[in-house]
Amino acid sequence: MADTFLEMIESETERLSAIVNQILLAGQLESGRVSLVEQECDLRRLVEGVLSAARVTAPESVEFELEATNGLAPVHCDEDKLRQVVVNLVENAVKYSPDGGTVSVALSSQNGRARIEVRDRGLGIPESEHARVFEKFTRLDPGLSRGVGGTGLGLYIARELVERMGGAIAVDSAPGAGSTFAVELPTS
Repeated sequence: MADTFLEMIESETERLSAIVNQILLAGQLESGRVSLVEQECDLRRLVEGVLSAARVTAPESVEFELEATNGLAPVHCDEDKLRQVVVNLVENAVKYSPDGGTVSVALSSQNGRARIEVRDRGLGIPESEHARVFEKFTRLDPGLSRGVGGTGLGLYIARELVERMGGAIAVDSAPGAGSTFAVELPTS
């Protein structure tokens, strides 16, 4: 019994810590106090690490796949901040796929730009909400009617970080058809 309570306390502590960190980072982004350490990053290695960690915590009903073109150019980015963006997108893909399925990450580069696409076949997002999902504190399921929780800060933070690295983020989605979040960044 005591072990169960300790596990619950540990889990809730980690969850609350993540929420506090998101709120702090959102405030730092808003005030312009986030500094980037930009360097050449190996996109394939970064994404493989994110997917390895996701496999440990994801439900068994979710599978992950990585599609990468040969000869990926190195990306000019802050590796820790880009990892945070990819983690957020992959976690969202899992969270919004309550029935499971495959979460795919596709990597490509051409014309001085690298592209990361995170795809799921989950709940999807109405077209009228595509721009709004990147706003601070936006939740598409505020009543938790689908059992999907969150702070509404993840995509706001992702957009802000990607833009500060000279990139762009967009979504293509429809209800019941899943979502594809695409990040484009300059290559080195």
